[in-house]
Amino acid sequence: MLPVLDLTVADSSPDAFRVALREAAHTFGFFYLTGHGVPERQVTEILGLARQFFGLPLEEKNRISQLKSPQFRGYSRLGGELTNGRVDWREQIDIGPERPTIAGAQGYWRLQGPNLWPQRPAGFRSAFERWDSALSAVGLRLLRHWAVSLGAAEDLFDDAFADRPATLIKVVRYPGTEETPQGVGAHKDSGVLTLLLVEPGSAGLQVELGPDEWLDVPPLPGAFIVNIGELLEVATGGYLRATQHRVLSPPPGADRVSIPYFLNPALDALVPIITLPAELAALSRGVEADPDNPIFNTYGENAWKSRTRAHPDVAELHHGISSARADPAS
Repeated sequence: MLPVLDLTVADSSPDAFRVALREAAHTFGFFYLTGHGVPERQVTEILGLARQFFGLPLEEKNRISQLKSPQFRGYSRLGGELTNGRVDWREQIDIGPERPTIAGAQGYWRLQGPNLWPQRPAGFRSAFERWDSALSAVGLRLLRHWAVSLGAAEDLFDDAFADRPATLIKVVRYPGTEETPQGVGAHKDSGVLTLLLVEPGSAGLQVELGPDEWLDVPPLPGAFIVNIGELLEVATGGYLRATQHRVLSPPPGADRVSIPYFLNPALDALVPIITLPAELAALSRGVEADPDNPIFNTYGENAWKSRTRAHPDVAELHHGISSARADPAS
């Protein structure tokens, strides 16, 4: 089982919490987080709204089809996303920061823009805007503790998130099927860290511990599942390693609902590189070199790489990219 960390311990025993946080990310790249302070009623509200949306007729969901969004926002139909060039069997809504588009934007700046919000269920937009604020606060607390645990100043990461952070929320449903085992294929997250809410009883998430060795990660009551992204791997020279993970399709008659929150800095933010203490630097594995998946220290480059590959139909329709492989890949 993955480590379970209680964020309330950070108030009473900050040093002990920071060591546990650092070692969980170094060893597994994943852990459970309790004591985060997000009210249970807010969790229940978010999961309920997700269920209500996915229960709508397809015609209603397609009113906010991602194909209408150059920013890759809105509803993505079943089979509308790829991982490693293979179809993921899930439907989802992508929600980013609500900002105006940039006239004449090039490259990753084309990701900035408005969301496509559903009209039903009522209250969807306001609830998810509150969710963004709540989880951003939790994520930034973790980053400050990580910075200190790695021998850096507590505010090391603050500037990267101070202006126009490019957070992303996915509201995801994996229907039961026998057609494909790939709910979402094996991948690493392209940002800094992810806070994952999973509906109780939803199975399927697996974390790679080694070659062909996968650990089942079921939901834990009252906990978020937390994992680090590629930018923390870059920031620590590989001492913290982003970990491959995947979701297996549920069996027929079951499904899975999950809501990952990706804490990402501004699109043009350069992740600060930490000079590790000697005893930690000696254990650093270096940033993983994969020619098919280059990791950049500017978040926007990682995000553009990821989005154009995951949604080649949107990339071609709005950006003239005939093959998502033409851009740096994720």
